[in-house]
Amino acid sequence: MRRFLTVVALLTLVSLVFSMPVLAQSSEPPSESPQLVLFTSYPSQIVGVGETVSISLKLRAIGVAQIVRLEMKELPEGWTATFRGGSTDIQSVYVEPGSDASVTLRLEPPAGVAGNTYRFVVLARGELSRTEFPIELTVKEKLPSRLSLKTDLPTLRAAPTTTFRYSATLKNEGDEDLTVNLGAEAPTGFQVTLKVGGNEVTSLPLEANQSKTLSIEAKPYMELPAGQYPITVWARGGDLEANIQFTAEIVGQPELTLTTPDGRLSGRAYAGRESPLKLIVRNTGTAPARGLELSSSEPSGWSVQFDPKHIDEIPVDQQVEVTARIRPADKAVAGDYMVTMRVRAEEGPNKSAEFRITVLTSTLWGVVGVALVAVAVGVVALAVSRFGRR
Repeated sequence: MRRFLTVVALLTLVSLVFSMPVLAQSSEPPSESPQLVLFTSYPSQIVGVGETVSISLKLRAIGVAQIVRLEMKELPEGWTATFRGGSTDIQSVYVEPGSDASVTLRLEPPAGVAGNTYRFVVLARGELSRTEFPIELTVKEKLPSRLSLKTDLPTLRAAPTTTFRYSATLKNEGDEDLTVNLGAEAPTGFQVTLKVGGNEVTSLPLEANQSKTLSIEAKPYMELPAGQYPITVWARGGDLEANIQFTAEIVGQPELTLTTPDGRLSGRAYAGRESPLKLIVRNTGTAPARGLELSSSEPSGWSVQFDPKHIDEIPVDQQVEVTARIRPADKAVAGDYMVTMRVRAEEGPNKSAEFRITVLTSTLWGVVGVALVAVAVGVVALAVSRFGRR
């Protein structure tokens, strides 16, 4: 029995001895194990044919500082890889915990490289650990550099006092970022302003394959005759240039005057009787006046009739004679009254003028009064001649 207990005790002791190292190892915190981390922010890139690429790599040590040797685990045939620290070619880098070491990987393609996707693997070997990182480059033909300006409405028609507003799309159709200068050429009499997002600009940055909307405002600052005026907008970025032409078509505008043949804005009329007043409607503008209509504002109880009331058209520098038949109220008191005459065109400005109308009393009662006076005088004269002798 004693022998059995002794054997059990010995086996238990041996088991404890062999289990102690295992417990010690498992108690170490995982964070103390030396590690290396290798990475780049852009592991997959698109490059042009024949373009040499520089990739920024970061090395990070966890646990202890290490000297890390760099090499290419995978490198496509014909490609050349160089590690650079600052301006020097390097093969290794010293990495401390808590700070990243920066290394530039320069990849140079062989002559005549074909468009394809190429895989690279960077290997970082430290004294206590190692890591690797894959990189992918897609080689393709780059778009040729080109600027374009396009619009849907190159021609606008408006009156001479209107601001012409156009819109155009400016696009960088290449794979290189550009700074684009903007400008415009316009005939004398126009002021042209270029805007992006409501702000006036003379230059702007334009990234590869990016487009922006330009607002173009062309404002006449002087009176211009009817006709078509070309406006050219240009964009220049480096050796690239794009142009687009707009047309501001100024249409004529009628201009009306309303007066009398002798130019006096006055006339006479009798109470309760229709009196004619000759008017002249003249078009002094740069376009025919069409669809004209005459109207008036007169004192209460008055009436004004126009002959003709409607005029189909008055050509440029032509005139039409109109008769205004004015009838004052039956009980109008003698004196001066104001009557407003208007002419309104279908398109274009309206015109009005105020006329002073002098109302006269009828001459019939004057004749009757004179006759009565004459009769009275005759009667008196007859009486004096007959009875004066007595």
